[in-house]
Amino acid sequence: MSLSYVDEKTSSDNPLELLIEIVGANDWTYERSGSDELAVEINGRWCNYRLFFIWQAEIGALHFSCVFETRIHQESFKPIYALLAAINEKLWLGHFDLSSEDGMPMFRHTLLLRGAGPASVEQLEDLVDISVSESDRYYPAFQFVIWGGKTPKEALDAALIEVVGEA
Repeated sequence: MSLSYVDEKTSSDNPLELLIEIVGANDWTYERSGSDELAVEINGRWCNYRLFFIWQAEIGALHFSCVFETRIHQESFKPIYALLAAINEKLWLGHFDLSSEDGMPMFRHTLLLRGAGPASVEQLEDLVDISVSESDRYYPAFQFVIWGGKTPKEALDAALIEVVGEA
């Protein structure tokens, strides 16, 4: 994924103000439901993602979720939980989770900023870039389990195959 960069010119401690600039620079669709909430829709490699940002000023934390455009039925939860555990072992930042309410998989992370000053453009761009890259990397594994009848190990192995050359 290639992000368009913005100049850091904001003095607000609320990182959502800076995120609005990043969103605008990339021409992404967004919705602001309050001063502390932002929802963004972007195209990934395999599906669209909904990015949700919630700013908690009291603790200086930015909670972030990148939700897949797919639903997992209750009967598939057990193998998906095994897949989530295997994927999460490989991650350095954030984790994948499954919403028990609607069965939607997501990448989640919380950026702690208390005492660090306002968020930087680079931190926020990295947060979005890493989440979308990891979601694109592992999305096929979810599909292999849900629709392909693969075990979590088979799905993860197939999703992580490095392709060399062009067809």
